[in-house]
Amino acid sequence: MGEIRVGIVGVGNCASSLLQGINYYTRKKNAVIGLMHYEICGYKAEDIQVVAAFDIDKRKVGKPLEDAIFASPNCTKVIEKRITRTGVVVSMGNVLDGVSHHMKDYPEERTFLVADKKPDKVAKILKDKRVEILINYLPVGSEEATRFYAECCLSSGVGLINCIPVFIASEKTWIKRFEKKGIPVVGDDVKSQIGATIIHRALAKLFNDRGVKIDRTYQLNTGGNTDFLNMLNRDRLISKKISKTEAVQSLLDIPIPPENIHIGPSDYVPWQKDNKVCFMRIEGRIFGDVPVNLELRLSVEDSPNSAGCMIDIIRCCKVARDRGIAGVLESVSAYTMKHPIKQFPDNIARKMVEEFIRGERER
Repeated sequence: MGEIRVGIVGVGNCASSLLQGINYYTRKKNAVIGLMHYEICGYKAEDIQVVAAFDIDKRKVGKPLEDAIFASPNCTKVIEKRITRTGVVVSMGNVLDGVSHHMKDYPEERTFLVADKKPDKVAKILKDKRVEILINYLPVGSEEATRFYAECCLSSGVGLINCIPVFIASEKTWIKRFEKKGIPVVGDDVKSQIGATIIHRALAKLFNDRGVKIDRTYQLNTGGNTDFLNMLNRDRLISKKISKTEAVQSLLDIPIPPENIHIGPSDYVPWQKDNKVCFMRIEGRIFGDVPVNLELRLSVEDSPNSAGCMIDIIRCCKVARDRGIAGVLESVSAYTMKHPIKQFPDNIARKMVEEFIRGERER
């Protein structure tokens, strides 16, 4: 089917896991463990080629991409120690609001060190490198920076996968602009393969379907990567909390009152590194108004968990380009994102994606 030419904004842990994963599945030709789809319309993981990358950290900018993904403050689990040379050198991105002011208060090995360089011309690089799809891996709260890169996609004819909770693919004005330009967009705020949100959704749906009245629930997450460090600035969490809370509330017949539901990052624990630990509790009432309580602890490597979905999203986005489909991909967004344009139960969303892959559903 040919290659899928991808660009990445933010060469952090998620980008590292994605690139390592592509290398892993390319080397292990017939490996299927960890893939939701081994093949999508003829495209395999090995067909994904990262041809451009942007970052603002001086330890990454100007470096070969396959070296930059292992530079501090990246701390994700190493899947592949030797990465095939890509020929990609990390370009200087636009800082804008991509770095929270509080990050400067932490040791260098944990935080960003902004390079003293002028930003490269992003839209020109996207055109010159013939990028088809740009993945936004910016830190949570990068509202202005995300909009900047979305504009670059529009001006250069590049599809966008928005992995963070800045509302682009779930906002009608942006969707219309991507439709007008004839390019696809997927978002917003990527789900993990087996993460806190997808499990919380499944359990909330189970309680709801079995006639249980949910009175209260929380989801508290801790981690030690730069994502969790960045989110210590609570001002950057407004859209994140909206995204995660809506993902759970959307499956309930009667929403839980705001004071009785708390979903969001809780704290930064440096020694956890890229390991994310979720503590979840659901309190409800069953037959006869008798109480039932559920508690769960999930421990998972955060960035590979995200990459499991990303491999599918990239290929579906490429299929959309091949078919000339523009605007938001509703099925893919509903299945792989926390804040899609429209929420669906996960089993329905999965069916929608399968229909899209078979060509039975336009978007």
